[in-house]
Amino acid sequence: MEYHEPLAALAANMASVLYGKDDVIARVVTALLARGHVLLEDVPGVGKTVLARALARSIDCTFSRIQLTPDLLPSDILGVSVYDQGKGVFVFSRGPIFAHIVLVDEINRTTPRTQSAMLEAMNECQVTADGHTYPLGPPFMVVATQNPYEFEGTYFLPENQLDRFMMRLRMGYPDRQAEREVLLARPAQERLGALQPVMSIDQLLSLQQAVQAVRMDEGILEYILAIAEATRRNEELAVGLSPRGSLALAQAARAAALLAGREYVVPDDVKDLALCVCAHRLLAKGLTDGGGSSAAEEILRNILKVVPTPE
Repeated sequence: MEYHEPLAALAANMASVLYGKDDVIARVVTALLARGHVLLEDVPGVGKTVLARALARSIDCTFSRIQLTPDLLPSDILGVSVYDQGKGVFVFSRGPIFAHIVLVDEINRTTPRTQSAMLEAMNECQVTADGHTYPLGPPFMVVATQNPYEFEGTYFLPENQLDRFMMRLRMGYPDRQAEREVLLARPAQERLGALQPVMSIDQLLSLQQAVQAVRMDEGILEYILAIAEATRRNEELAVGLSPRGSLALAQAARAAALLAGREYVVPDDVKDLALCVCAHRLLAKGLTDGGGSSAAEEILRNILKVVPTPE
């Protein structure tokens, strides 16, 4: 397909500063194509921020970074109206959320009030302030990082905030060879600042539009519906997959097919993405660990084994 070359160049550009994480890079590019947001959850120092910066630098677009802290206010993210004495009116000063790609670092270190300020922006690509609505993008993507909840000074992300993220990904530690290359090359210090864009905004918008044309047969659609229904009937889950989750899984599967160079979705596109797209939207009974990730993932794995895969 004509889209394969620019997507391969984008992934390769990101991989030049993030060694041994091709699978995570592919997931992030998939979410970008599907117009989704990504939550990167892992311990500090494994490359979450480098990944987000590499994505932004690989595309010729605007980028902003928001470091979330307990004392941050919603206006620090969205913007605030400032009185212009010369004109005699209030003028809205836009906050850092007004960028094509926004890195929200350590999102669970700020209060729920500030976290919720981003809900409208992430869901509707717009900001409402003082009775006026301001559009975001296109494109518009939030890449958020968070530390494990066991770390000191973190807040749980509420379920409605988690639901705004198309994917929740874990970086994981690099293997021995990849870490050796990192120690020798130090790509984050030496190469990240010099990384050049390999894709324009127009190219990205064209690729996002092409995702809509990827064919999804009736059997694949029924497969997604069967997975969603199985989560809602499961006695171990207090909250099953919402229609928004089903829609996210279908959209991500189309984007994965495009990234693979296909004009149609296959069952493996759905199965491979089900955990990172759906698990954080599920809640296991009796568990409130900010999404019940480990228990919900295990339950979803069992569901995927039981739900028949279409041929």
